Amino acid sequence: MSNSVAPVDEILPMGKLTALGLQHVLVMYAGAVAVPLIIGRALNLDAHEVSLLIAADLFACGLATIIQSLGATQWFGIKLPVIMGVSFAPVGPMIHIAASNPGHEGAQLLFGTIIAAGIITIIIAPWISRLLRFFPPVVTGTIIAIIGITLMRVGINWIFGNPFGPTAPSVVDPNYAAWLKSAQVAASAPGSPLAAVPQGLSILPTVPNPKYADLTGVGVAAIVLASILLIAKFCKGFLGNIAVLLGIVVGAIIATAMGIMNFDKVAKAAWVDVVMPFHFGMPKFDFWMILTMTLVMIVILIESTGMFLALSDMTGKKIDQKDLARGLRTDGLGTLIGGIFNTFPYSSFSQNVGLVAVTGVRSRFVCVASGVILLILGLLPKLAALVESLPTVVLGGAGIVMFGMVTATGIRILGGVDFIKNRHNAMIVAISIGMGMIPVVAPNFRQWMPHAIHPLIESGILLTSLSAVLLNVFFNGAPHDTKGAVEAAKHAEA
Repeated sequence: MSNSVAPVDEILPMGKLTALGLQHVLVMYAGAVAVPLIIGRALNLDAHEVSLLIAADLFACGLATIIQSLGATQWFGIKLPVIMGVSFAPVGPMIHIAASNPGHEGAQLLFGTIIAAGIITIIIAPWISRLLRFFPPVVTGTIIAIIGITLMRVGINWIFGNPFGPTAPSVVDPNYAAWLKSAQVAASAPGSPLAAVPQGLSILPTVPNPKYADLTGVGVAAIVLASILLIAKFCKGFLGNIAVLLGIVVGAIIATAMGIMNFDKVAKAAWVDVVMPFHFGMPKFDFWMILTMTLVMIVILIESTGMFLALSDMTGKKIDQKDLARGLRTDGLGTLIGGIFNTFPYSSFSQNVGLVAVTGVRSRFVCVASGVILLILGLLPKLAALVESLPTVVLGGAGIVMFGMVTATGIRILGGVDFIKNRHNAMIVAISIGMGMIPVVAPNFRQWMPHAIHPLIESGILLTSLSAVLLNVFFNGAPHDTKGAVEAAKHAEA
């Protein structure tokens, strides 16, 4: 590499770019397809149309990723190794829209809301970027640490199973379910003396679910983790950089041999499917829904600020307010593209931040390659189905490594913070991490709060960001300009 080329701008050989880009895609794929599945079912769309949502999502992911990492004009793209993906923050409002207006009419209203919110986000991004001066090292280190801690829950659920749904720790006793069903039938019979079963009555799951923490899956995840560690230690150069990819490949081979991974979806998927804009019809707009989605987008922008600062530290490329504005504006552009192509709001994917830390590869062109791969997957459903067939237990083994590395990065930044002369810094870190842990430990803490604010407080990353910024201002005072925050960051780095 030439000394005149910064690591973040290094263009690697095509083979390495492809392998490293595929590594990023495998890490983010499970999260990328989850939201289309959730919203597609909420809209009561048929299986083919849900598949269209997934294809559109992958296509828009790729397009937004290329713009963010490569840059497009002076207005868009932060030019860091960023993978763009569907944000989970607006899932609640989107489900509400879908449930209230199922079918194509609901889709038109949903995508109209997303388009409008994307346009508004592009407009307000420069104002949000002015918050950069409120992110000195004590704040950024805390936020980056909580990003890793919060993501660890995702990796652990990939290994053992989700707390809700088919892989939850407990299931309903079949005998109890049969009794409730017979009671409903008996109560609905003409002249029955039984009172009608109350609407919404359900039975508490009490039977241990054999699918949860299945030792076979746990064993596969452990093999993936061990493979990554061995490759990272004993392989040098390029092989060491793709340790996560090679670990996932080892896990996939073992899972296939054990019958955990099958290829039924690959056989049924089409070879080519062109993604068309406005598939469900022209968008419709509602003021209050747009306002709600815009508030959620502000939350996404604040979270993205933390991601960008983390990547800035990992890559050694310091960002200023203009850089941040370009990155945040691209979140809005990605959301606008999503609405046009029948998909959802976009933001930088936190899962992939850890991969940059693990590999040490800082080139943004790796993520450009990921964007191209995502575009291809969006147009070739059979290849997309092949990636989708990868069991989550395989990803879980890799997740422990990646998400832990994000936390380690935050701890490293905090290592440069003065906790001796400024005793208030410890208070800022302690309380902010505690606030960020609330949604992790007590996910139902919002149940008595107004429903309208649920999307604004469900993110531990956001709660940590707001707490750290406000506490830092309270104890240390508000910085007057961005330059002060940047100088403080340089001092911490030194």
